Amino acid sequence: MTAVQINRSFAAPLARVWFALTEPDALMAWFWPARVATKVTADVRTGGSFRIDATAGGFAASGTYQEVTPMQRLVMTWRWDGEEQDSLVTIELTANGDRTDLALRHDLLPSAQAREDHEQGWNDCLDRLPSWLAAD
Repeated sequence: MTAVQINRSFAAPLARVWFALTEPDALMAWFWPARVATKVTADVRTGGSFRIDATAGGFAASGTYQEVTPMQRLVMTWRWDGEEQDSLVTIELTANGDRTDLALRHDLLPSAQAREDHEQGWNDCLDRLPSWLAAD
């Protein structure tokens, strides 16, 4: 099994970054490219679930929140529709002055190719996040 580790720093307060990661409307705005219409449901609590559907793309991911520590940490399972095994995503946030540091780890990926694909996907999403964070 392989893992992805990504660290970013965002010019936004911790509460705004937390909101971006946990509110369905916010996730729909930055998580997948604008050309991919999405529908997001998220019950952000330990034991709650989430689902992100590409409404016209024919793909979706879902999972269960294993740990929710508000403003600090999200741990959730991750599974693409059609896959048989869950992987595990851990996101940790740290306030750093007027910035927020984000550490993301995606564990239990079944192959080197899955690792490369997920690393590209997470980086693509996180590249779009600053624009959303800066918007009013």
